[in-house]
Amino acid sequence: MSLMNNDDSIPNMDEDPQVVIHEDEPATHMPNGRSMDSLRSSFTNRSSTPDSSHNSLEAMEMAQDDREEKARLITQVLELQNTLDDLSQRVDSVKEENLKLRSENQVLGQYIENLMSASSVFQSTSPSAAKKK
Repeated sequence: MSLMNNDDSIPNMDEDPQVVIHEDEPATHMPNGRSMDSLRSSFTNRSSTPDSSHNSLEAMEMAQDDREEKARLITQVLELQNTLDDLSQRVDSVKEENLKLRSENQVLGQYIENLMSASSVFQSTSPSAAKKK
C-alpha cells in the first residue's frame, strides 16, 4: 500500500491522454483497426472467429469423452480392487488350511512312529542294526 502513496506522480490510465480512446474517434487510430474488445481473449474464451461455437462443441464432446473414460477407469480400478481383496482372502484361507494340514501331518507322523516302535514287526532282528541304535 505504501507504494501507491509514493507513486502519486504517475498518472492513472484514465488520466493519460495517450491511453484514452475516445469513442467518437474512427477506428483508424486503433492498432490494426480493431478495438481490444474484438480480439481473442484466453481469459474470457471469446473468439473473433466464426467457428468458435464449433470449437466449443468439440471441446464439450472431448470433455464428455474424458468423463466417460474416467468413469470407465474408476469402475475398472474398483473391480480390480475387489479381485485383489478376494485373492488376498483366498491366500489367507489357504495359508490357514496349510498350517492346519501340516499340524495334522505332524501328529499322524508321530503316531505312526510310535506304532512302529511299539510293534515287533518293525523291530530290527540283526545284531549290527541293534548296535547302531
